Amino acid sequence: MRTPNGSPIRREAYRPLAYGVETVDLDFVLEAQATLVTNRMRCVRNPDSDAGPIVLLGDGLTLVSVRIDGAEPAPGQLRETGSGLEIDVNADSVVVEIVTRIDPSANLTLSGLYRSRGGYYTQCEAEGFRRITYFPDRPDVMARYTVRLEADAALCPVLLSNGNLLETGSLPNGRHFARWEDPFPKPSYLFALVAADLKALERRVTTMSGREVLLQVWVEARDLDRVDHAMESLIHSMRWDEETFGLELDLDRFMIVAVSDFNMGAMENKGLNIFNTKYVLANPQSGTDVDYENVESVVAHEYFHNWTGNRVTCRDWFQLTLKEGLTVFRDQQFSADMLARASDSPAAAASARAVTRIANVRVLRSAQFPEDAGPMAHPIRPDSYQEINNFYTATVYEKGSEVIRMLHTLLGKEGFRNGMDLYFSYHDGQAVTCDDFVGCMAEANGADLDLFMRWYSQAGTPRLKAEGVFDAADGSYTLTLSQRTPPTPGQADKLPLHIPVAVGLIGADGKDLPLQLEGEARAGDSTRILELKEASKSWRFTGLAAEPVPSILRGFSAPVILEVDENDARLAFRMAHDSDPFNRWDAAQRYMERVILALAADAAAGRQLEVPQAFGHAFRALLVNESLDPAFLAEILALPAETYLLECMPQADPAPLRAALMHLMRELGHAMQADFLDRYLDLEVDGDYRYHPADAGKRALRNLCLRYLTAWGGATAIDLAQKQFEHAGNMTERYGALAALVQSDAPARFDALAAFHEQYKDDALVLDKWFLLQASAWRWSEAAPATLEQVRALMDNPAFSLSNPNKVYSLLGGYFRGNAAEFHRPDGAGYAFWVEQVRALNKSNPQVASRMARALEGWRKFTPEIQARIRAVFETLAKDEGLSPDVAEIVGKALA
Repeated sequence: MRTPNGSPIRREAYRPLAYGVETVDLDFVLEAQATLVTNRMRCVRNPDSDAGPIVLLGDGLTLVSVRIDGAEPAPGQLRETGSGLEIDVNADSVVVEIVTRIDPSANLTLSGLYRSRGGYYTQCEAEGFRRITYFPDRPDVMARYTVRLEADAALCPVLLSNGNLLETGSLPNGRHFARWEDPFPKPSYLFALVAADLKALERRVTTMSGREVLLQVWVEARDLDRVDHAMESLIHSMRWDEETFGLELDLDRFMIVAVSDFNMGAMENKGLNIFNTKYVLANPQSGTDVDYENVESVVAHEYFHNWTGNRVTCRDWFQLTLKEGLTVFRDQQFSADMLARASDSPAAAASARAVTRIANVRVLRSAQFPEDAGPMAHPIRPDSYQEINNFYTATVYEKGSEVIRMLHTLLGKEGFRNGMDLYFSYHDGQAVTCDDFVGCMAEANGADLDLFMRWYSQAGTPRLKAEGVFDAADGSYTLTLSQRTPPTPGQADKLPLHIPVAVGLIGADGKDLPLQLEGEARAGDSTRILELKEASKSWRFTGLAAEPVPSILRGFSAPVILEVDENDARLAFRMAHDSDPFNRWDAAQRYMERVILALAADAAAGRQLEVPQAFGHAFRALLVNESLDPAFLAEILALPAETYLLECMPQADPAPLRAALMHLMRELGHAMQADFLDRYLDLEVDGDYRYHPADAGKRALRNLCLRYLTAWGGATAIDLAQKQFEHAGNMTERYGALAALVQSDAPARFDALAAFHEQYKDDALVLDKWFLLQASAWRWSEAAPATLEQVRALMDNPAFSLSNPNKVYSLLGGYFRGNAAEFHRPDGAGYAFWVEQVRALNKSNPQVASRMARALEGWRKFTPEIQARIRAVFETLAKDEGLSPDVAEIVGKALA
């Protein structure tokens, strides 16, 4: 479904193919530069389609031969097209055999079949299978696969594919083979093979129905001591899916394979998940607490796809959020449950759930909200696209998850489970649409969700305005909620959405009030879900003795921007008393945002910067509150993301914003150095490292205290950071100390960076952290070297390679996307460097190039001076004749 001429593909144009595929027999003779692929498929007429030829898609293939029911094609029966082949047939069923030759060593796109560190790996989502063989490479074509792999036994002793192993054997000339069968029909994007020199950690476990299954995590031998956590995460994922949704592993084995060259995080190929090493490998010496969390989350995500994506898949790529949004929601629920179960008390469990929710929303606000406000804004189910690789976005994934969460909120836990059960009973083994999923939710609960479907078709982040009026005479409080969604490209006029709004009212004593709506006989729960379905609606709460403080959008019950008039005193009150931990955190973020944006305005105008004393008091009250969980405190005291703050500025200007952030951190570190030091010393974790929410929370808050202290830069703080760096017993503490030193102007940071590199120069994943830290570092003094020059120098490091996505994301992505003030230099040098790197990546890996290109897609939010500089570089790049469809779409939409 590529569009070389740039014309969009439209959802409304979907038509089933005239011929589908029933079975596929694949034979691979694996050679580095000339792999031979024999594809024998039974093609069957589709009774739901109009008549037409067999349509086979191909990309970059050398065609060796074609046979139809054992015979050569008749003259004119086989045609080459711009996207592949067409074959005219008259029968309801034919066997087509196609032999192709491919060069895995030359495949730098990392899509299709490619080589990495001597092994063979595949990535077929979204359109990689057509780079392996000619095939109707669409998700609605589901077939059963058998696969034979043949390779050099010494170079590739392990031969893996989807499903269950049928047979292995030796061949002449030092070669060997393996045959695999996948008993379940699947689309071609879920096909996978691995042939490499790997070792496995194995476990045998029993499923809920009593079947014994084999679990394997395959890695290079040197990494075998770093996969225990991935295996435990896989087992926990299996158990959770059985307990929560009644879903069981359906194969005799489940395999995870880690590869260092991979465009994405991981891929859910049926029974053979292929992972970026970043999301498999972790031990205390190489992985931080965040790495452990990410491994657990991504392993769960890909495992959960076995049902939400594999057993029931997408009819077409417009429905991508059907599997991704739903599965992100499932992995978020799993992560919250895992942290809660590991907690030491009910209060700690509640805090762990809140911290997980806060982390989810941080990602949404810093990544998806800007996307919704930019030229690539699209609904979670797009109406059109030019290059599908560009739509693996925060909107499809994270906002898609929030849409599923709203269904869970509206229907309740039991109602949502009933909808899921109905979905699988109706659609197991099918390729379906988002309408099918929401339809099952509606049918299972007798609910009307027609209006809710607008979330699937409407782009943009809704603005939810909340206004309250207290009437002392009758003790009532009237809350009015209004909604509007700003125009987005191609969607000027927006319709009202179905928004669940969780609301609470707080009394003067800081305690929640029982809520009684007008007309109700008695007061009920302290949090109510109000359903806003029109442009504006009012609710009247009664039985109130005094004016309450509203707590709106508890738990972030909808992916909206809340507009509510709250003065500093009210924000400080909610920071201290709101019983909803998410809203307590959000009150602190709103107060910080207000202070930071005011400081940025002063910096832009050349005025003196002063932190309001009231904010300092509210901040300190949280810092010294020992009743709050350290993990929660680490979230509530951390500054809002810079990308989110840029979106909040009337005209984004990175330089004064960075000045404001640095000033605030310095002032807080200085004014509260004794408090930060006390908390730092109290939070030391004794004993050997363990991945546990209580320990992780202490380490997170301890490292945050160190960051504020080193931002001020006192000798005591720098000495603390150096000692923690030198004596740390795990990577979380060592990297936290290094980050604190680098995010300061202390000369000691250079020695620490050198020591870190020397210790980990042979560990690719740890060096990725080292690259990222330097690329995203702030300049705390004018004397510090310019970040761009440091990034250029780091590209010459032997450990860096443009062909490895992880390195690109760490170094270039860290600079382009994570260091706004340094990237948006007034002299335009950052933009010139961006053009260089996008061009270089475009030649080898268009997917990675487009991700780097998107760093500037929101250019219209900036000041006119910055806009002019960015427009010029976009126009320069647009003139390149060799732009891939991936990059051309980004550039074209940015300039449109």
